[in-house]
Amino acid sequence: MKLLRSTAIVSSMTLFSRVFGFIRDVVIARIFGATAATDAFIVALRIPNLLRRWFAEGSFSLAFVPVLNEYRERGREEELRDLIDATTGALLAVVSLIVGLGMLFAPGFVYLFAFGLTEQPELFDLAQRMLRITFPYALFISLTAMAGGILNTFGRFAVPAFTPVLLNLALIGAALWLAPAFEQPIVALAWGVFIAGVLQLGLQLPALARMGLLRRPVVRFDHPGVRKIGKLMVPTLIGSSVAQLNILVDTQIASFITAGAISWLYYSDRLLEFPLGVFGIAISTVILPSLSRRHAGVDPDGFSRTLDWGLRTGTLIALPAAVGLGVIAAPLVATLFHYGEFGRDDLFMTAASVAAYALGLPGYVMIKVLAPAFYSRQDTRTPVKIAVVALVSNVVLNLTFVAILLRNPIAPPHAGLALASSCSAYLNAGLLYRALRRDGAYEPVAGWGRHWAGIGAACGLMVAFLVWRMPPWAAWADMTLTTRIGNLAWLIGGAMAIYGLVTLATGVLRRELRDAPL
Repeated sequence: MKLLRSTAIVSSMTLFSRVFGFIRDVVIARIFGATAATDAFIVALRIPNLLRRWFAEGSFSLAFVPVLNEYRERGREEELRDLIDATTGALLAVVSLIVGLGMLFAPGFVYLFAFGLTEQPELFDLAQRMLRITFPYALFISLTAMAGGILNTFGRFAVPAFTPVLLNLALIGAALWLAPAFEQPIVALAWGVFIAGVLQLGLQLPALARMGLLRRPVVRFDHPGVRKIGKLMVPTLIGSSVAQLNILVDTQIASFITAGAISWLYYSDRLLEFPLGVFGIAISTVILPSLSRRHAGVDPDGFSRTLDWGLRTGTLIALPAAVGLGVIAAPLVATLFHYGEFGRDDLFMTAASVAAYALGLPGYVMIKVLAPAFYSRQDTRTPVKIAVVALVSNVVLNLTFVAILLRNPIAPPHAGLALASSCSAYLNAGLLYRALRRDGAYEPVAGWGRHWAGIGAACGLMVAFLVWRMPPWAAWADMTLTTRIGNLAWLIGGAMAIYGLVTLATGVLRRELRDAPL
């Protein structure tokens, strides 16, 4: 039950963060809308996010946590402290250099990520100015992620899981109170990102100090642990680069479709991130240390059972979330964002891409569960090879779907980008699953047939309820705020109750609670 409790802690903290994330997006949408200026800010945010994926919860963490666990298993405290000192110094040196170069060559990064902005020189200039403000966030969040990896390894999940709340609070404060002081109000959001990085790192330090692990950085690239982390990071860097290339391709194509397309995809992705962050990333965060310990302790049966629990729990949550998100996309977007500068067209354009992204949610969650099984075994090459295949498929599908929708406008073209991402997610997850089965690392526990049957019945009844009780999509644009909130609460509450009761009656829910590994 320890793993279940840890997952519950991370999920609850992530839920808290996501709630404030929604408030943040509501505030930004209401004040700034889905405009070309908002597109420029999103570009300025996504570029340091690329480094965050590399050096924060991405490749660095995936390489660092297994090595840290390996040193911890040895039981030699001084060696563990030396590893932390040397790794901190190396990370600080590398990321500082990259951030400095990024700030110096900011215009080149904007060209790379959103060449379409060059058609409006004032927006291009705005994007590169904001990028110089947001770039240092990559340094702060990389050190924050390292601190979080240490805390997670020692079973302290609450502080790292709560940390993202500070980014949301900083952006809310910047939008409400800093923006009026700027000639271009959107620039306040860039400063909000910078401030958030300082706050997030500051929150981790006292927790490390209480554990006696707040160390002084020492730049030692020759340290054996640092060399091993670097060696493991090379394939994961490529894998993270593949994921970011997907975002780069999507952003580039969206920048040519129409003004606002980048923002529509951004708000859609934010809605997808709610269930993915609360449950998918929470399960991934918790099982990585557990899988690493079981691999280090030569416990293949425990390794397989832990992974099986992660997959069953992931599907139990992801499938109803995907179905529900797709059905109530417009009501959700209307209730959260359709105010002020966020107009009717923005509502329906965003809802279209939300529905397309929702189709891929189970695939995204499965990737979050399956990938740690490779990283915990210090196999960083296989996921990279699979990610490259998924990238190529995503690019081909992007161009195919957008071309089809431009000729046959049955849906807005930008929704084709979201649909391509969903399809490539399933391909990625399927190949990861096949590789684990082929290697003998995972053997499904009996009962999957009953599991799928219970979830299928629960989702079917849930959809029937939503279709029966939900007003037409177009009607939501004209509802008052109170009416929207009341209707949406009734729909979500009813759907959750139906799903919970059916999975409880079929025994699916009880099994996951009972069989959670220690």
